[in-house]
Amino acid sequence: MKRIIVFMLVLAISALNACKESDPPLPDNVVQFESAEQGLDAATKEATIKLKLSRAVDAATPITVQITPTGIAYGTQFTTTPAANGNVLALTVPAGSSETSFKLTKTDNIFLSGTETVDLAIASATSPVLVGTTKSLKVKFTSIVSTGTTLTLDGGTGGSSAVNSVFADLSNNTSTPIRRAAWDLGFYSGTDFRVILNNMTGAAATALNKTDLAQVTAADTVGLNLAFSGTNPDPATMVLLDDVSGDLTKTVIAPVSATDAENKVYIINRGTSGGVAAKGWMKVRILRNGTTGYTLQYAGIKETTFKTVSVPKDAAYNFKFVSFDTGAVVDVEPAKARWDFVWTGAMYKTNFGTADVPYYFADQIFINHLGGVTAAEVMTSAVTYDAYAESNIATTTFKNDKVVIGSNWRVASPTQTGVRTDRFYVIKDATGNVYKLKFISFATQDGGERGKPKVEFKLVKQAI
Repeated sequence: MKRIIVFMLVLAISALNACKESDPPLPDNVVQFESAEQGLDAATKEATIKLKLSRAVDAATPITVQITPTGIAYGTQFTTTPAANGNVLALTVPAGSSETSFKLTKTDNIFLSGTETVDLAIASATSPVLVGTTKSLKVKFTSIVSTGTTLTLDGGTGGSSAVNSVFADLSNNTSTPIRRAAWDLGFYSGTDFRVILNNMTGAAATALNKTDLAQVTAADTVGLNLAFSGTNPDPATMVLLDDVSGDLTKTVIAPVSATDAENKVYIINRGTSGGVAAKGWMKVRILRNGTTGYTLQYAGIKETTFKTVSVPKDAAYNFKFVSFDTGAVVDVEPAKARWDFVWTGAMYKTNFGTADVPYYFADQIFINHLGGVTAAEVMTSAVTYDAYAESNIATTTFKNDKVVIGSNWRVASPTQTGVRTDRFYVIKDATGNVYKLKFISFATQDGGERGKPKVEFKLVKQAI
């Protein structure tokens, strides 16, 4: 009997080893740049250069990058962070990460002709990581018009509740991740004096019939509901949310009046949608600062004194943003000419049978409609992505609609998840460059990773 048991154990172990030996090996883990070319125009001082790996590494992995400038010199016209040694940059991919990056910064008060370049090349990667095909990147010290590439939009951690929004600039081959909860209010830089809430966290607000922050206490919140239900949403709460289509005439906070006495106090729930941690409610009052900006007064709901932040308008941006956490203006959107769309989770609307209700959706694509970007959805039954060419532009109906892409590009349900392959999109940037864009993956079901969608785009027509 013992011999039989031993024999069966040997067979089991042999079978297990055979299964392990037959498991397909993982593909090579390669490191490469996001694209082969990137621009750094006169208005841009700094660029973040990213190196992406196929997957996360188990241990800290050194990578070296060779820097070859043309027409400029390291330390004189530009520097990097971290610093290079003899035009060689030593980087490390942290354990558990699938990327590393560094910053390239132009020196202040320099004159450039626009012909200067910095060639970057991945010189080495520590085993088992291998150097991929996009091993070189040319940074031009001028604006460029990309002919197209693929980008992975880095939502960071969180999967379907990814912590980042990602702003993409197709002509420059760049994507910029910003934490969704990094800001609370956006101050419009256009002619009107408008202030937006953070729809990306589900922020909500309501006005009080008071104009003095000192007179607002926790008692003003009794019976006040500033939260959105994901299971039993109420159509009445739509009024607590900024217009989800981006119409600035329909913000919760009224236009900021030139007459101070007309500007009321608002109570703001900073939002918990998409996995954002709850924070204390705030009371705010916003005034005009002459014709060039805003004065924000704010405090916690129980605080008896308030803080003040001056927010100047900047015509290069759609909005300037403020964080209650830092008490200061913070960087969120790139300059309005430097992004075409943002991928993010955000509040939108849906219909539960009787009326539209507010609802948080992951994986939204919002075009930069305020910055002059337009887009169109094209069904492959009319023309395929590969076949779409300049001759098709004349019959393409471009829309200046923030949600023209929205979540139409993907399916996410208990029975089916993945990108829709029956459609693609055409984007005309503010300059007039026309790109076609298709989504490659965004979830494990279509070969991707939730929270890090992959897109491909190609130049169809360059602006004249």
